[in-house]
Amino acid sequence: MRIGIIALMQESNTFITAPTTFAHFEQDLLLEGDAVRTRFADAHHEVGGFFAGLAAERLDAVPIFAARALPYGIVAADAFDALLARMDAAIDRAGPLDGLLVAPHGATVCAAHPDADGYWLTRLRQRFGKKFPIIGTLDLHANVSPAMTSACDALIAYRTNPHLDQRQRGIDAAKLMARTVRGEVKPTMAAAFPPLAVNIERQLSAESPCKDVYDFADAMLQRRGVLSNSVVLGFPYADVAEMGSSAIVVTDNDFSQAEVLVKELSGFWWDRREEFVGKMTSIDEAMQQAANLDGPITLLDMGDNVGGGSPGDGTALLHALHAHLELMPAFVCLADPEAVALAQAATERNIVKLRVGGKTDKLHGEPFEALFQVKRLTDGKFSETQPRHGGFLHFDQGPTAVLESGKFLTVMVTTRRMVPFSIKQMTSGGLDPANFRILVAKGVHAPVAAYAPVSKHLIRVDTPGVTSADLSRLTFHHRRRPMFPFERDAKW
Repeated sequence: MRIGIIALMQESNTFITAPTTFAHFEQDLLLEGDAVRTRFADAHHEVGGFFAGLAAERLDAVPIFAARALPYGIVAADAFDALLARMDAAIDRAGPLDGLLVAPHGATVCAAHPDADGYWLTRLRQRFGKKFPIIGTLDLHANVSPAMTSACDALIAYRTNPHLDQRQRGIDAAKLMARTVRGEVKPTMAAAFPPLAVNIERQLSAESPCKDVYDFADAMLQRRGVLSNSVVLGFPYADVAEMGSSAIVVTDNDFSQAEVLVKELSGFWWDRREEFVGKMTSIDEAMQQAANLDGPITLLDMGDNVGGGSPGDGTALLHALHAHLELMPAFVCLADPEAVALAQAATERNIVKLRVGGKTDKLHGEPFEALFQVKRLTDGKFSETQPRHGGFLHFDQGPTAVLESGKFLTVMVTTRRMVPFSIKQMTSGGLDPANFRILVAKGVHAPVAAYAPVSKHLIRVDTPGVTSADLSRLTFHHRRRPMFPFERDAKW
């Protein structure tokens, strides 16, 4: 049995005006054939799980195509067409297949196809036919569509946020594929789409209210005939009709059972919808809380969440910390290639006046100006050995400079945006998290796996930006209506 492997992943923030281009995929990940195996086989990623699961089941893995770009704006139409053309050509070269394991993100938006994942999965279904098994994984932040579920025999979403279970979900999908191609089971999927936007601040899977829903879903897995189920929290920064939460149940050839159970699962969730309304902590409140806590304290910059597509150069917390010197020493990381170049020109140990951050737009704060000593220059490459959100082991944030202002404020400036998945981002720059009272991480839950072990406290801060946790700051034109909590009296 030959099982093909295809991945096309990008999380599209439609509130960013700049598009995701083909160059973004070339810069991040664009692979075909055996290069996919080389990159992913040992990764804590679902594609790594595909390889491991198929090997354990003695099925031949046929790596075909894998592409990924960091979260950013809508994928440009020409870029999406080019990706699909490469995918088609790679499939042509792959030879006969007995099934496909696919890894869409689930929240990709293309200028020509708002439901981009539904579009390319439907193309695969049309190419291979109704009886050909297609089983996939989804990011927990997918905006699931009927087109996506119709195109696949089963979809299995991550169950943890931060995403530490990606490889295991890939193994689950591979094992289900093995049982399917051997004729042991016939995956049959039903989905439900409650009109619920789960606030990003409420999406920590290990704590209530999310934990309660996942516990309910876990208990359902013990019922006879249930092959899989998923609680999909959705990605609120995509202004598309599919935006919102969803639930999936996969049974063994029993659609009626799947429908009953997915209604039960989503109903349990819907009845607790008030618990998924965000609880906001303002910048001033965060400063007050931090003043009464022992460090290190990680401030999670929700409005400049790089994992949600933001520019990574927001300065709101940097300016606030500078006004509260009693909270120092502090560490902040900003994406600012201009500042990196100026620091390189100044060379290490020298003093240079710099304006850092706040250069992408007016949404994320004004540049912060100060005299900085260039403490260290690095190539920005580092590796992570532990399972972390995103599932990757090797990172490249481009040439990087570690800057120090007044011995109390340390700013790392990077050439490329980098989601703070790994604490190695700091340590590779010669920094020890224990030496700081305040650490700023640009995210909401993705940085937690890396930062919780080195922090005594985590505070999620309601900062401005294109990933604002306060969704009332964003203007939606295409979302479903009514939808809770936008319309508090929404019925379902």
